[in-house]
Amino acid sequence: MSIFNNNSAEILLLLFFIITYFLSVVEKIADWKNTILYYTNHFKNTVLYKMIPLLLVQVLIFEIAALLLLSIGLYFLVSENSITIAKIGLEISALTLLQFLVGQRLAKDYPGAMNIAVYFILNIIGIYLLT
Repeated sequence: MSIFNNNSAEILLLLFFIITYFLSVVEKIADWKNTILYYTNHFKNTVLYKMIPLLLVQVLIFEIAALLLLSIGLYFLVSENSITIAKIGLEISALTLLQFLVGQRLAKDYPGAMNIAVYFILNIIGIYLLT
């Protein structure tokens, strides 16, 4: 017996990413000015330096899209045992994480890039589970 249906690993993984993206979106929007300052400083020695506000809007769009698709996908996975939307959400999430990885590598933040790799591995496992 399980507190979830037969997809407990998938459900927990989707919940993990939903929480992650929800908090990321809320933090960025709630403190937009300081978010811009933080990332401007983080990328001060890169080609991204002058594009931070535009790039943050792009990242927010991807994060919100992933969050919505993962949330809707979780609903359909639990209620109808349908995986399609959840899988698309994880695919958008993977593209978002690749953007983060490029940024961390350009900033020469190798520990940050390693952290992104952990999220990416979990993301790929989720896609695999939903295949």
